Amino acid sequence: MDASDLVFATADEHRAWLEQQARLPRGFSVGTASFAFTPVEVPLPARMTLSLIVCDRPTSDFAAVFTRNAFPGAPVRIGRERLHEPDLAAVVVNNKISNVCANDGIAAAERICATTAHLLGFTARQVLPASTGVIGWRLPVADMEAALPEAVATLQDRSALPAANGIMTTDLYPKVRGVDLPGGGRVVGIAKGAGMIEPNLATMLVYILTDCAIGREQLREQLRAAVAESFNAISIDSDQSTSDSVVAIASGRCPCPDQAAFAAALGRVCRQLAGDVVRNGEGVHHVIRCTVTGAPDTACARGTAKAVINSPLVKTAIAGNDPNVGRLIMAVGKHLGDHHGELEPTRCSIRLGPETVFADGTFRFDSGTDARLQAYLGAAQLYQSASPGTDGVFRPPISHPPHERCVEIAVDLDAGPARFTALGGDLTHEYISENADYRS
Repeated sequence: MDASDLVFATADEHRAWLEQQARLPRGFSVGTASFAFTPVEVPLPARMTLSLIVCDRPTSDFAAVFTRNAFPGAPVRIGRERLHEPDLAAVVVNNKISNVCANDGIAAAERICATTAHLLGFTARQVLPASTGVIGWRLPVADMEAALPEAVATLQDRSALPAANGIMTTDLYPKVRGVDLPGGGRVVGIAKGAGMIEPNLATMLVYILTDCAIGREQLREQLRAAVAESFNAISIDSDQSTSDSVVAIASGRCPCPDQAAFAAALGRVCRQLAGDVVRNGEGVHHVIRCTVTGAPDTACARGTAKAVINSPLVKTAIAGNDPNVGRLIMAVGKHLGDHHGELEPTRCSIRLGPETVFADGTFRFDSGTDARLQAYLGAAQLYQSASPGTDGVFRPPISHPPHERCVEIAVDLDAGPARFTALGGDLTHEYISENADYRS
């Protein structure tokens, strides 16, 4: 993940920075429409936003990576088929309902694609659907069709920010990243995702747009590589969503003489968005970055890093600014004992922030270690827990990320050349409250 010293004193500062990031590449426009509806399954008022991402002309250069969950949503099933189509012209996204295993879900998604295509002058198979939100509910198709003309009417080619706002569910703020390339090309990505986050991918929708001329197969290869080290290296709660989608579209409006520079820009946007997803995770107070080095292979490095960031005991200790480093040893040892019993634990060393806390088979402490680590964890905190409201619900007191600091954990296994970095979040009262009250 990319280290950053970004600090935002106010939500307005963050919003101004997002506007700079969100400048669209050439050949794309976005539009949104929001409407009220009543879900069939739960007769309570709800709101849905439709977001359109539209190419000025169909392009054959598009790529996508989807969840490996065995119960994928209807849009994922359709999206896998769309990868075999000769070209793509638009994406239509709804929030609030994920259209997973719902009655007639495929037909509903295809109907939305057909209506979108008719309004834009494309064919239905040139439109990619996406849905995110509650699993199991049915789409309000008639209401969505009635709102689509407004989404088309609002199309503009300046900023991706309306779509970044439109695809949010429990996200606290929109996520946008942009990179300019030498020669005039640009890569811009938007993402949503806050909970049900665990590779492969997350309850996450990501759309990456570029005006660079990148061939179809090359774009697909580069997207897979970028996803492996970004979206497949994060976890909020170890639950893998049914709706994960990462889509990349190239309009081809700008020559791309330096393919390596494009690959680097794509990777950077993906890493930054992945970090934003964790930072905006449900109830996350601390972002945890665990880097494992000295592993015999990448699988060992990945598994060890993931064991640390997914440990409930590690996550809750960090949530409480408690440097209970015995839990780190537990998490590392649990994974190694189950999967790599041949490794010698006394060769392992572990650092928490600036402090080496374990080496040569023993803990390393002095009289000030605990106080220094408490201060370190406190400085990395995004916000402190707020008291629950009168309805008993915890609500985060922030609407923007105040900084991009992480709790850094470094594990050296001293057993080989492989390394892996995983990014996760702590586990707080807010996470439990938000997910206990999600549908109501």
